[in-house]
Amino acid sequence: MELDTNKKFNGLDHLRTLAIILVFFYHYYLLNDGKPEWLPDVASFGWTGVDLFFVLSGFLISSQIFSSIKNGKTISIGSFYIKRFFRIIPMFLITVGIYFLIPFFREKPRLPSIWHFLTFTQNIRLNQNNLGSFSHAWSLCVEEHFYLIFPLILLLLQKLKILKRSYLILIILFLLGFAIRIYTYNTYYIPNIELSNGAFYWLKYLYYPTYSRIDGLLMGVSIACIYHFLPNFWLKINKYGNYFLGLSLLILFFAYYICEDQLSFNASIFGFPIVAIGYGFLLISSISPNSILFKWKSKTTSLIATLSYGIYLTHKGIIHLTNKTLNEVVINNNLLMVASIIACFAFAYFLNFIVEKPFFKLRNYILKKI
Repeated sequence: MELDTNKKFNGLDHLRTLAIILVFFYHYYLLNDGKPEWLPDVASFGWTGVDLFFVLSGFLISSQIFSSIKNGKTISIGSFYIKRFFRIIPMFLITVGIYFLIPFFREKPRLPSIWHFLTFTQNIRLNQNNLGSFSHAWSLCVEEHFYLIFPLILLLLQKLKILKRSYLILIILFLLGFAIRIYTYNTYYIPNIELSNGAFYWLKYLYYPTYSRIDGLLMGVSIACIYHFLPNFWLKINKYGNYFLGLSLLILFFAYYICEDQLSFNASIFGFPIVAIGYGFLLISSISPNSILFKWKSKTTSLIATLSYGIYLTHKGIIHLTNKTLNEVVINNNLLMVASIIACFAFAYFLNFIVEKPFFKLRNYILKKI
């Protein structure tokens, strides 16, 4: 049986919305002293919103390539990079420009060198203490490294006619992540654990680098492999979409427990893959026809998902500006947070109108020409 790869997956919009909400709550919690009293308990697991974005990216990007492979086509590297360029770069460069040209937009005083942003190497030994403004761009570095290398690996495997063994590479990379985290934890964090800034070494060598954070991307790729190349197996498991939803929540609850002390050995070594598996099962649920996530259609989550990239790029700066502007006027912390949410949404909508949509049209024009 063949799968319809052109269908609209409403569930993916719900997951994008969940991811950006988690990220927003987490950063609002970190940035503000005057936060709502209920926020810390809700936001403490919000850092995993980035991992959910990784799972989604791994699935969606690899699905584009796997669809061509399944139809017997050679991977078009040029088309792939054109699509990625117009999806990521224009909005990113606009945001970088805002951060460098408008200093009061920054949530922290100092920025890394502009070359770290333009070369997507900002996540390499990122100094969060001294150069923490626009630090959340580290996740874009991870994704760009994936976009750069992944299609080249697949093209090589296709040329060598060993693409069917690509699952071995996924397994090796997954296990390699464990080995690298164990090594960096013992080599770079443990010797500095007693220092007052010990967490700085954990962030620098374990949280931000690409080699530590590929679990979510690999999970997304693995699900795409099953979806495209194991259709009979997929048709068997997708009948249990709601069960995967429940199992996902159980795994994520377990991850929440494991990562309560995020700097611990168990959280550092096993936390990221457990979170990736939890969100991977959530992804399976969202694309399973019998799942509540698949059936539920929402214009609200569809709109938020459309704006999620713009919100992600600019939300910390907008939160900073909103709180700085209204802090003396709006006394209620809940209202202040609502104002920040509205401001982030409005600015992302503005960027979508003046940047994203025109560049999407240009991208489509170029793709038609070539």
